Amino acid sequence: MAASPPKLLILFCLLHLLSPSKSESFIGVNYGQVANNLPPPSATAKLLQSTAIQKVRLYGADPEIIKALANTGIGIIIGAANGDIPALASDPNFAKNWISANVLPYPSSKIILITVGNEVLTSGDRNLMTQLLPAMQNVQNALNGASLGGKVKVSTVHSMAVLRQSEPPSSGSFDPSFGDLMKGILAFNGATASPFTINPYPYFAFRGDPRPETLSFCLFLPNQGRYDPNTKINYMNMFDAQLDAIRSALNAMGGNNVEIVVAETGWPYKGDADEVGASVDNARAYNGNLIKHLRSMVGTPLMPGKSVDTYLFALYDENLKPGPTSERSFGLFKPDLSTTYDVGLSKSSNQAPETPVPAPVTPGTAPVSPAPKAKTTSWCVPKPGVSEPQLQANLDYACGHGADCRPIQPGGSCFEPNTLQSHTAYAMNMFYQATGRNPLSCDFSQTATISSNNPSNSLGLFQHSCFVTYQSSYKHFCCW
Repeated sequence: MAASPPKLLILFCLLHLLSPSKSESFIGVNYGQVANNLPPPSATAKLLQSTAIQKVRLYGADPEIIKALANTGIGIIIGAANGDIPALASDPNFAKNWISANVLPYPSSKIILITVGNEVLTSGDRNLMTQLLPAMQNVQNALNGASLGGKVKVSTVHSMAVLRQSEPPSSGSFDPSFGDLMKGILAFNGATASPFTINPYPYFAFRGDPRPETLSFCLFLPNQGRYDPNTKINYMNMFDAQLDAIRSALNAMGGNNVEIVVAETGWPYKGDADEVGASVDNARAYNGNLIKHLRSMVGTPLMPGKSVDTYLFALYDENLKPGPTSERSFGLFKPDLSTTYDVGLSKSSNQAPETPVPAPVTPGTAPVSPAPKAKTTSWCVPKPGVSEPQLQANLDYACGHGADCRPIQPGGSCFEPNTLQSHTAYAMNMFYQATGRNPLSCDFSQTATISSNNPSNSLGLFQHSCFVTYQSSYKHFCCW
């Protein structure tokens, strides 16, 4: 295919640079209120509008917050407490009154989902567990009666403990002790097109996994990955592995058409002396790299090409929460509205902070200081003969660490030819260009090489415009 005329390419790039990325509706945040020092909801609404955050999850249905978010376009999840479940399950009128009190008064607020209960199936309360589905059904019926059934969805939030097995991800399966209850909930999700909402926390997985490479695996940092022999997928981060374990469990129970929403995930920036891994650096790495991963739109290996809606935990610290210090140290923002640490959520930048992206290195070796940027035009490409599992690992790493991989998604300008080698070459080069053509960023476990020849010519993989150089003056990828 002939390259597009240069003028059109330049115009396309300028439009891309000047316009913010699509609304990023996949980025949300949890707004807890177990605190006595939080700013007023009106100030929080203004804060949220200055960020890329498009959705907010509340644990209840605070009217002041819901009103403050009116006409902002920010989606709102509200919650019915576990204590409300018996009444919601046994009395349809209670459900109608709940909707009348917590949804109907706010037509200008964008309520998108009601979560009935939190982690009920793993609560150990069998009576509550059996009442969960009838409660969800009555809330749905109340919404239908108010002509809101297609606008506001109903679901419930689960912990990762609903899984009996999660490693490798392809073996993901639900705990059979509540199998019938889960089948009923999944049937409800499928019939109403509501999501399966889950709370994956790589932080807790790290604390329970003594393997030396686990921290890097959880923080989206360079690592050798974890291989799933059933699917031949080498997972490069815990987040994807956890979500694909849920995906496998859903598919195994007939929930293939049920979408996943991450209701909570985060990393504490502070902890007690025995809370290993709770630090500002780790919290910044997890949340910042997670946001980059979501923005790459690469998805997970079993759910490619689409970012799962993800609600970060949390907007603010909740200083009245009981338990260890970490429970009160998840806030992305302080009560004075300043950032606790920067993960690139400001709408003005709409990008993750421009910190050096670590080059792939062999686990166990010391980090290397960035080398001087190359001044000549160069490209990063796979070496001949690289295996498909390694190509896939390189693709996953590059797309999850800042490379803009949207053009190689279906329908993208560089999707064809649709081969693993082509897509990996594109992603590796994007990663290399994004890090200022640092030679260390073209290592990929010694499976890559730097070329002075445009790969579109030497490899014949893409049209000329698919291989780009990094324009540091714009701090974006651009065509040429």
